[in-house]
Amino acid sequence: MKLAIYGARSLALGTYLAIKDLYPEYPVVCFLVTSRQGNPASLANLPVREAEAFFRESGTEGIHVLIGIPEDVHEEIILQLEKKGLFHYTCMDSRRQAVLMERYFLKRGEFLSIHSLEYPQNAQKADLQVAVARFYKDRQLRKAYDLPSWTYSLQAGAVLTDVRVADFTDHTGENISEKNGNYCELTALYWIWKNRLEAMKGKASGYLGLFQYRRILDLTEEDQKRMRANDVDVILPFPTLHEPDMQEHHARYVKEPDWEAMLQALQELQPEYAKAFWEIAKKPYLYNYNVLIAKHQVLSDYCAWLFPILKRTEELSQPKGWGRSDRYIGYLGENLMTLYFLFHQKDLKIYHTGCRMLI
Repeated sequence: MKLAIYGARSLALGTYLAIKDLYPEYPVVCFLVTSRQGNPASLANLPVREAEAFFRESGTEGIHVLIGIPEDVHEEIILQLEKKGLFHYTCMDSRRQAVLMERYFLKRGEFLSIHSLEYPQNAQKADLQVAVARFYKDRQLRKAYDLPSWTYSLQAGAVLTDVRVADFTDHTGENISEKNGNYCELTALYWIWKNRLEAMKGKASGYLGLFQYRRILDLTEEDQKRMRANDVDVILPFPTLHEPDMQEHHARYVKEPDWEAMLQALQELQPEYAKAFWEIAKKPYLYNYNVLIAKHQVLSDYCAWLFPILKRTEELSQPKGWGRSDRYIGYLGENLMTLYFLFHQKDLKIYHTGCRMLI
């Protein structure tokens, strides 16, 4: 049996590299896309083919398709495949993707999983308080999900509307709610830093964090016990993979002058990190989605590092950050999160889990 992977971006690349390393007996012949427009001609030295032309030339017999794109569009791709007479496919949803990438990184000895840790029989669960960022224009999910009891809803950009969609809002206390058009879910992270963290100074230890309304870290009660028993500092999603390196992400989502503004801000405010940046940026890994769970002090340190850089980037941008609304700061935040935690991978206890996509 031969495999073809539907998709030509980070999820498809991760699927291919993991399959190649873990299951070499299943050769991947190509990547498939609906249209070549906006997609690379090749990926990982394999051709990227339009599905229509590929199946017209090769037929469907002996081919199994792995659908390696965000799962909110899986149904559309399934319909396309079945119209072509292909019924041998697997949807690589976020949970399947997480299992595959966990095995891949375990074999490579990097980006260790929280599930790899042991804990004593009498272990207590870590105390978690994680905000799920929501926006009043969020697309409604197709079904209801039971979120963990330790999550709470936090409306990002609440100052921009009178509509309320969450239990808490990011326009109370010290906040940057009005910047949500550029900062996205990071206005919620700022609110957590300046309000939740400040209120908890000197209190019992625990973990705070941020999810998006469609992106949540997959943690069980056993994982909470692992966190506490092993004094874990931070939980992050398994990184997405990019070719040739993580800069592929910014090339798609961030204009080059804005990228240069961020680099200048980094050099001005954090020269040690700026020096390390290019070594880290040449790696294929990116911590996507701006989601994390961290100890109070770890989260405080990260926010105290991150937000001055983003503010200075706004000042250096043309047009200035406060004169636009195109989400660029949120995308830059993902790159800076990658830099920060890869820089600290030897002095922080960083573990990973899958990032579920809710649809």
